[in-house]
Amino acid sequence: KRCHKQVWAKHIFIFFTLFQKPIGILTTSAGKLVELRETTTLNSDSFSNQYFVDSLSHSDAERIPERVVHAKGIGAHGYFEVTHDVSKYTKADVFNGVGKKTPVFGRFSVAAQNLGGTDLVREQKGLAIKFYTREGNLDFLCIHIPVFFFKDPLEFGPFIRSAKRNPRTTLFDTTMRWDFVTKRPDNLHGQLWIVSDFGFPNGYRKMNQFPIHTYEINNKHGEKFYVRFNFISNQGIEFLSDEIAREIGDIDYFNRDLYNAIENGDYPSWNLEMDLMTMDGIKKLDYDPFDVTRLWKKGTYKTVQIGRVTFNRNSDNQFRDQELSAFNPGHLVPGIPGPMDNLFRGRRFAYRDTHTHRLGVNHNRVEINKPLYWKVYDRDGVPPVRENMKDAPNYYPNSFNGPVPYVDPSRPKERLVIYESNAVDLDPAAEFYNDFLQTEDQRERLVNTTVRSILPIPPELQRRVIRLYTLTDEDLGTRVAEGLKRALRMPPPPPPRVIRLNPRKTNDHHQRHYYST
Repeated sequence: KRCHKQVWAKHIFIFFTLFQKPIGILTTSAGKLVELRETTTLNSDSFSNQYFVDSLSHSDAERIPERVVHAKGIGAHGYFEVTHDVSKYTKADVFNGVGKKTPVFGRFSVAAQNLGGTDLVREQKGLAIKFYTREGNLDFLCIHIPVFFFKDPLEFGPFIRSAKRNPRTTLFDTTMRWDFVTKRPDNLHGQLWIVSDFGFPNGYRKMNQFPIHTYEINNKHGEKFYVRFNFISNQGIEFLSDEIAREIGDIDYFNRDLYNAIENGDYPSWNLEMDLMTMDGIKKLDYDPFDVTRLWKKGTYKTVQIGRVTFNRNSDNQFRDQELSAFNPGHLVPGIPGPMDNLFRGRRFAYRDTHTHRLGVNHNRVEINKPLYWKVYDRDGVPPVRENMKDAPNYYPNSFNGPVPYVDPSRPKERLVIYESNAVDLDPAAEFYNDFLQTEDQRERLVNTTVRSILPIPPELQRRVIRLYTLTDEDLGTRVAEGLKRALRMPPPPPPRVIRLNPRKTNDHHQRHYYST
């Protein structure tokens, strides 16, 4: 089972080898045994056949709404192990006790693709990870670049729609994307990451992941710290060029690579670390450390190792696990009060709202989302309801021994209020181009990728992109402008080679539809 590298292709045969005879008698959804003659409707009364009614009506209703973003993905189970003592920074039980292991479930995904879309596309790649801790579920929702595109949660809808399919053509439309970027220039820093080498990792295993926000954490004494979490790949970092991606041509390349690696025992892992600042350190900064569109400056923080996440088991059923999974950045635990920026507050609401739309109000009672312990006053709604809290009081407060809240004496008594600037700051984008990219080859590939992306868009929009690039860095704008001029002078590529129908000359009407090449 483990020796074949392309294990995905042998799974159904593996099932056969594990079960030497049928696993049971077929039934209807109500448990009635299905008689052999009920497995066909030919020459019979179809609607007196409950197996037929069950099968057809279930097929009509078996799809649920796909995710608005990150629709296509793959899930895997694993564990988190604490490798370093971080008790001086956070009291979170999941991060305390070297050697402690906590079960996790992770969902890897591409950002804008629909279900059935391609993995081989230059866009954000995500990892949503759920820690099943003794203090409740802790969710981190990450992307593979360390900055986000905007700070205002009001921009979520327009940003997503500009990256999705054109409502008339149903095609992905770079005109829409670049129009939005030039109208909202705070998107540029993230966009430069995407058009650079970093925008196209070589599979899910060989990329880092970042929850983006600055989190407040606290220890058992109530002392507060401010951190950015990072998941650093132990497989190394690799990138694909657009040309190599076209040669690969496998729309499930990322999913297939992850599945095969786990099934073959080559378990992927990521070190979890946190970049950390103190309150005193924050007061001395000359930049906003809560701004999700920029990196923290070197020398203003230290990095602390926490532990390691390892994925060692593929899901037995992807729909049950990854499609029904629901992650929310607002799912936090004691010791991690969480981010305070405005974008996070918007996400905290939006994620629960979209899960309710997609899975129902009881989405946290679906098996893959269920915490280890829960006592609530919420009742009823679309299943699953589990035991629905049985006959316990259904309102709070009450006098009859329903569940009660606890008091956390170490919880910080004060929280920062973040006032965010709405001015556009292009310095982070300029620093990425000039400093983070370390070679001329990296900068040249960023320029060439941008030129290919803007080549089909209208000339006026091309000029807006070049102006925005020039305002960021004059060299960057000049190189894109010159590259675009060269590209516009090149002849268009020839049409693809096809197999052409050559109808046979015959009086036979049916044979006219046969062809030779």
